[in-house]
Amino acid sequence: MKKYTLLILLFFTLTCNIAFAHVDHYKKIKLLKYDLFLNNKLIGTHIFEFEQKKDLFYVFSGGNFKVNKLGVVLLDYQTESEEIYKNGQLVKYTSKTIQNNKKKFANIVFKQDKLYIDGSSFKGETEKNTMLGNWWNHEIVKISKQISPISGRINKQNVKFLGKKNISIKEKNYNSLHFHFISDDNKPIEKKKINIEIWYDSKTLLWIKASYEKFGKWEYRLSEVK
Repeated sequence: MKKYTLLILLFFTLTCNIAFAHVDHYKKIKLLKYDLFLNNKLIGTHIFEFEQKKDLFYVFSGGNFKVNKLGVVLLDYQTESEEIYKNGQLVKYTSKTIQNNKKKFANIVFKQDKLYIDGSSFKGETEKNTMLGNWWNHEIVKISKQISPISGRINKQNVKFLGKKNISIKEKNYNSLHFHFISDDNKPIEKKKINIEIWYDSKTLLWIKASYEKFGKWEYRLSEVK
């Protein structure tokens, strides 16, 4: 089984490098929309819009959700961000998030061959190939650490390939590649910053689903592609 998993990951890596280097794969995509569910109840949406402007590639993102119980708002969340890439390299990122009236942010710039981060949880630098933890980019399965798109915090990660799975979303069937992302630290499972399962379509490599547990079962499900 271990040998099988390594072969699948090797094939996936080579496929990404040859056919869809960096963000080039998404230049034909205009929009990805996801519905967000908590315990199978629709509570919000998250949208990614893609645009090529001369030699720069832009990704605009916006999401929101609200959780109510007995007329009381338990969670109220809004976020928006902008990613800018040049030749596949992240050159600038900005995000603003409000969670229950608490403001969080992340600002990133690429200079002198490094990424410099000014975030609400971290300020400093990291290697230029460190990626944002925005799951739309399938290249994230190949890296050892990611940057929180909300606060700028850097998290080391382990990625395990769980195999190919057939899943259905809105009566559409997908043959997917199933991965488990988890923080590379010694914290107990319930305190890890990353503990999430992600599914990518095996043909297009588009992110189609995410699932994690935190005070209930949360799921992102792909609802629209343009």
